[in-house]
Amino acid sequence: MRKSQKKRLIVGISGASGVIYGVRLLELLKSLPDEEKVETHLIMSRAAEVTLAHETSLKVRDVEALADVVHANKDIGASVASGSFRSLGMIIAPCSMKSLAEIATGVTDTLLSRAADVVLKERRRLVCMVRETPLHSGHLRNMLALSDMGAVIAPPVPAFYAKPETIEDMVDHSLGRTLDLFDLDSGTVHRWKDGESR
Repeated sequence: MRKSQKKRLIVGISGASGVIYGVRLLELLKSLPDEEKVETHLIMSRAAEVTLAHETSLKVRDVEALADVVHANKDIGASVASGSFRSLGMIIAPCSMKSLAEIATGVTDTLLSRAADVVLKERRRLVCMVRETPLHSGHLRNMLALSDMGAVIAPPVPAFYAKPETIEDMVDHSLGRTLDLFDLDSGTVHRWKDGESR
């Protein structure tokens, strides 16, 4: 009898502003109850490492310590670059317009974009938490192209009905809704019910 397959999720952090989304995502995944535990595979771009230094006091090693497995973005021979690597899919948080364009056009010369391409071709779930504003038509065309391929475009838009009191509240709610797409309950979503959030 085969052992049950371990659930695995790929987390990409690109260089867009909002690196806290990727960091907090790893924290939430680490704190899931045992019955929902997933093995996290982290890929950080070089630009993400630069953004991390600008936006937080964290070091790259601090972020890497939150993941179960860390892959170098230049390692295009890593396990997550193969369709034979079984996973629930991938979340890119945040997703830069550069990474979005690479994935949308299939020009995947980094592990982050290659892993996303593989997730799409294997018909697994790819969620891109795009971070840019305003958007020009090229950005929008790339988003449409990815949506047509099956990706979920999920900008981290605050839900004000949840009455957030801190930036952390807004980040947690957005990430909770993103994890909902993988049937993972982080416990951070204020759910709407009968005219009010719960």
